[in-house]
Amino acid sequence: MPASDIAIFASGCFWGTEHIFVKHFPPEKGVLATRVGFTGGSADSVNPDYHSVCSGVTQHAEAVRIEFDPKVVGYADLVEFFYRTHDPTTLNRQGGDRGTQYRSAIFTTTPEQTEIAKRVTEEVQEKHFSPKGTKIVTTIDSAGPWWDAETYHQMYLFKNPNGYQCPTHRLHW
Repeated sequence: MPASDIAIFASGCFWGTEHIFVKHFPPEKGVLATRVGFTGGSADSVNPDYHSVCSGVTQHAEAVRIEFDPKVVGYADLVEFFYRTHDPTTLNRQGGDRGTQYRSAIFTTTPEQTEIAKRVTEEVQEKHFSPKGTKIVTTIDSAGPWWDAETYHQMYLFKNPNGYQCPTHRLHW
């Protein structure tokens, strides 16, 4: 097992996604480092910046790249937590944030991660969403190129505790 692994999640505004993971998974609980940035966009759109992603033309998602210790926290646990902390039933939207950049997506780095993400998605669907008559619309794709967001976005809500946070970034169960 590697000393660390990478998980990549998109669940709306990347500030809130990073914030909730870091709050609930400090290093002793397995998350070693995070970066917010962009992935999953058009192949011809390289090194996008925040404003171009927000315009929708790049098709990138705002995402968080999580370096974690698999001996402390499993990938399946992170996937389930991802589902707990946003609304995966809204297409290209979280709260008032709308557009493909705010989509719900899991970007996997290995075939094993893909299998785990699909399994956990099915389990979460059956346990938490089918009883309510709603369907998870989260996409599961192989991770492609990653671009860090500008420096001021990194750990934004820790540096700006009164900054904007999407209301869906909370524990739902």
